[in-house]
Amino acid sequence: MASLAHILIVDDDPDIRKVLSLLLKPTYSLSEAENGVAAVDFIKENPGVDLIILDVMMPGMSGIEACVEIRKYSKAPVLFLTAKSAEEDRISAYSSGGDDFLSKPFSQAELLAKVSSLLRRYMEYRGKPEEVVELGELCVDFGNHTVTNAGVLLDLTDKEHAILEYMIKNRGTTLNAKQIYEAVWEEVYLPGSGSTVMVHILNLRRKIEADPSNPKILRTVWGKGYQID
Repeated sequence: MASLAHILIVDDDPDIRKVLSLLLKPTYSLSEAENGVAAVDFIKENPGVDLIILDVMMPGMSGIEACVEIRKYSKAPVLFLTAKSAEEDRISAYSSGGDDFLSKPFSQAELLAKVSSLLRRYMEYRGKPEEVVELGELCVDFGNHTVTNAGVLLDLTDKEHAILEYMIKNRGTTLNAKQIYEAVWEEVYLPGSGSTVMVHILNLRRKIEADPSNPKILRTVWGKGYQID
């Protein structure tokens, strides 16, 4: 029998941790951390965690700061959970290495859908047969879920890997923000979704392009979208 996916719940509010545990316990293996420092320490000792649900507003080390540290030890998807929903907060969350965003108060259906989507894609990556694609000095190994540039390993988030894979599988085709969002996030495209895609594209370019301001791999086709040749 396959083991349950392991989720780390990080929130300084014990009531929120209890609610999340009640909603997720029937389906997943759960651990808890009461703050950002505890979360980072836990991931150092347990890098095999499959998903991290991370509150943004916490005393001491915020969720944004914790995510930056967690990314040094784990590529598991991070679902930010916060009462904030402003665009700048979303951008900060994604820029720190997060994969998705859930605003409080949230519905059980929305939580479970996001958790399922993030875990499904993460598990799919880990089970893929070996497939290596080279784009100049950039080498994308889908089987091992790694990307190197001139032999140097790049630290990509799960969503950045997903975008890169989707673009490579559709090489030569111009893909708009709606197509990318619905394929990678597996959700209906909403008015703010375009900004989410844009931020992830910019972050991805900073890692794979020699000159992110003049991209040669992941190009912008003005007025249409993005393309990898």
